[in-house]
This record gives sequence, structure tokens and C-alpha cells, in this order.
Amino acid sequence: MKKSLYLIISLLGVAFTLKAAGFELTADRKLQYAEGIISTYYVDDVNRDTIVDEAIKAMLKTLDPHSLYTSPEETREFTEPLTGNFSGIGIQFNIATTDTLYVIQTIAGGPSEKVGILPGDRIIEVNDTLIAGVKMKNSEVMKRLRGPKGTTVNVKVLRHGVDKLIDFSITRDDIPIYSIDAAYMADPETGYIRISQFAEKTPKEFDEALDKLRKQGMKNLIIDLQDNGGGYLNAATELANHFLKKGDLIVYTEALRTPSFSHKAEKDGDFTKGRVVVLVNNYSASASEILSGALQDHDRGVIVGRRTFGKGLVQRPFPFPDGSMIRLTISRYHTPSGRCIQKPYTKGDLDDYHSDMKHRFESGELMHSDSIHLPDSLKFITLKTHRPVYGGGGIMPDKFVPLDTMWYTPYYRDVLAKGIIYKWALSYMDAHRGELSATYPTEVEFAEKFEVSPEIMQQVIDRATDEGITYDEEQYAKSSTYMKSLLKALLARDLFENGSYFRIMNELNPIYVEGLRLINQPKEYNELLNR
Repeated sequence: MKKSLYLIISLLGVAFTLKAAGFELTADRKLQYAEGIISTYYVDDVNRDTIVDEAIKAMLKTLDPHSLYTSPEETREFTEPLTGNFSGIGIQFNIATTDTLYVIQTIAGGPSEKVGILPGDRIIEVNDTLIAGVKMKNSEVMKRLRGPKGTTVNVKVLRHGVDKLIDFSITRDDIPIYSIDAAYMADPETGYIRISQFAEKTPKEFDEALDKLRKQGMKNLIIDLQDNGGGYLNAATELANHFLKKGDLIVYTEALRTPSFSHKAEKDGDFTKGRVVVLVNNYSASASEILSGALQDHDRGVIVGRRTFGKGLVQRPFPFPDGSMIRLTISRYHTPSGRCIQKPYTKGDLDDYHSDMKHRFESGELMHSDSIHLPDSLKFITLKTHRPVYGGGGIMPDKFVPLDTMWYTPYYRDVLAKGIIYKWALSYMDAHRGELSATYPTEVEFAEKFEVSPEIMQQVIDRATDEGITYDEEQYAKSSTYMKSLLKALLARDLFENGSYFRIMNELNPIYVEGLRLINQPKEYNELLNR
């Protein structure tokens, strides 16, 4: 005790001596000094790594909403979806609604397909560990299935019609992560491409999708960026290059301490003639806003939907040797006309920033185009046809589409929350996969001809009732069309591919419906572009 007291008095003495001598305690020394005091004198054991990590997080929190610190594991989870691949067994699965790993699709040419895993299989055990019926999280299941390339994972599978578990030994391999969710012909002249994120391989995937659609007669294109939270800047600029002329500015940055830079189209694009519509909503962010802002400012496409998120801060990664990372905001993105993409924020007030969507809903912005009042100071002029566009955070659409919530009744919400439709789709596919495959050999035939019958919907209602959801006839009448579409879309995805889901669900997506209507109205399309 005397020794500790002596140390404290000594430290205080040193501090007073330094102060008397005019010694300046700089911020970095002060932080180091504080960490030393805590580690040396705190009443309980202290994990120094933890307090340093928390100190870094607290510092970044005072700056802006997007500067952040990630642990080594969080850094891997953050970067993996954007790099385009990971090592695993190559399946798309659902577990949340059934508490059993249900294989929706096997990736073509992947490890699972090679050993004979089939859509509809249920994986019960992984390396002798039971994963079914034990409430295991998705993240924990993925940890067990993923691993270094070339290693082996042993699974036991329950297959419909087989009365015992089937053993498979699967050798892990590199598995591609795709960022193009769907690419199909919406009508004889209109192609549709949905992009979920801007990843390392997105430009290559987009090129392949364009080529495929051109061969099917595409003249005009709908690019769907709804709910696309962004990704790599270079991926967005490469996509923009398809639609612009050589030298056209795509995006530029402004900064205080780092050099500003700009991206311009490197060559004349290969799609500079046909009509282009870009679909956005309030969750389209970052790289999505760079692409849509560039096409809007060059009057190359019509933006349809709702004001985008407004994430226009540029983060630079600063990795640490242990695998952790600081992603620090170093500059701001501006569209070619000069608009700052970033929406306003108050430093340190993350709660208010993350409540922005709630504020938009309460203000009526998501339902009424005239709920947004922007001053003339936020008016900018496009570069080709000189029409007004507005800054202030996010990309304002040329054609507003209100949020439709009438169909989202409490009854439908409860059915969704308990996974009733998902569970029913799985069981129906188990019993009818062969019949459906024979009757509808292509996704187009399935989309056009398959009908969700009243008998099927009654079974869904009965299942919901069995799980404690009280039937409400009025609410069901409002939601039934969406319930049928969701069920049909889930069956299509299970029977064909992920893109089949969007082909069906888009029919009830107001932003998609308006975009498709508009692209087939040349006069109205050109008027919006001031041509």
C-alpha cells in the first residue's frame, strides 16, 4: 500500500514539476498518460487492448457518422463481400425461418454441387455437430461451413423421400460473391439489371449482363439501385463509363488535408444512345449516388424513385498490423454539377443521423414530393440540357414515386415475422419440385403461367392460424396480392435462380413499374431531360 501511494505521489509530483517548468502535455501524450494510469492503478484487472479499442471508437465518434474502427474479425467481415469471393462449400441457404439449414441453391460448379448436394436438402450436422433445431445463428453456421481452401467439411443431409441421413464430404474452395442480383428482359426492347452492391467484380458482371441482354434485343435499359448501399468507387465509375463520352466528369472530391481528385470517363461509352432509367430509393447510398448523380448531371438518364440516402463522405482505410482498421473520412464526394452528395449531420450526434429515415417518414417526404422544400442556394444546373437539379444531401429523383404502405397490414407483418410464407414455400417445394420443373421448364413460363390458387392461400392462412396469428379478413384483402407474389417469387427462386425472385416481385414494386412505364414513353422521358 505504501509503495502504491508513493508511486501516485511521485506521478503527481512529476506532473506538477513539468507544469511548473512550462512543459506542454500534448494530446497524444495525455492519452498515453491516461492509459498508463488506468492500466497501473485501476481497482480490477484491465484488458489494455479493450480500453485502447474503445478509446479509438470514442474519438472517431466525435468526428462524423462514417469514420469507424473495426476489429480484425469485423474488418474481414466488412471487406469480404466486396472482394468478390470467400472459401466455403458453395450453397445459398435459409435457416432463420425453419431452424434448419435448407439449401435453396447450389452454386454452379461449386464444391457442394460436385458432390451431389441438391436444392431442398437440409443439412443436419456439420463435422458431427448438430446444427438443426438448436437455434444456431446464421453467423455461427457460416463459420462452421467456411474455412481455408482445400480443407474438408463433413455434413449429414436430410433429403425428401430418403428415410435416413446422407453423408457428404465436401472440399472447400473459392466461392464467388455476385453483385448482380438479376438481369432479364423486362419487355422486348427493355433490359433490366439489378445491382446489390459495387464490388470488385461488379464491372465484369455488368459487362456480361449487358452482352446477354443485347443478344436478346435490348435497346433501352433500367438500372436498379434500390437498397444498394454502395461499395467501391472504381466499380461505380467503370459502370458510368458505359453511358458517357470520353472526358465527361463522373465525380470529384474536395478535402482539407488530402489532395482532391476527379474521375472522368476514359473513353466513349458503348451505351450512349438508348434510353436509361435508374431506380433509387432512400437506401441507395454512396457509390449508387455517384453513378446516379453522374448520369443525372450529364442528362444521360432519368432517375426514378425517392431521394437517396446521402452518404457522400470518402473513407480511407488505415490498417493496423493486428488486422484491425480505421476507416477515416478524408474528403467529400461531389457530382459533376457541383452538388455535395453528403446529407447534413451534427458532429457526435449519431442518434439523430441514424434517425434520418424516421424523420423523412414523419415529415411526409417519403409519401409526397412537395414535402421537400429546398432553397435556391441548393439549385444546380445539369451539364448538357441545363435543367435544374438540387443538392442538400442525396440525389433527388427526376420522377418521384411515393412509398406505398397500404398493403403492409398488421396481419401481413405478423405472417412475415413468423416466416409463415417462407416455411410454406419450402414444404410446397419439397412435395412438388419435380412436378413444377416438368410443367414450367423456364422461369419466364413460371412467371407467366403459375398461379397461386385460393386453395394454396387457404393453407397459408391455416398455417398462420395454427401458429397463433388471428385471421383478419379486411387486412388479408389488402395484403393478399403481396402475399401471393412473395410466395410465387420464393418458389421461383428455389426452382430457378435468385434473379427469378425479382422478376416476380418487381411486378408489384411501384418504382420499377413507374420506371418501366416511363422508359416506354419517349416524349415524357425526353421532357424530363429538357430535350
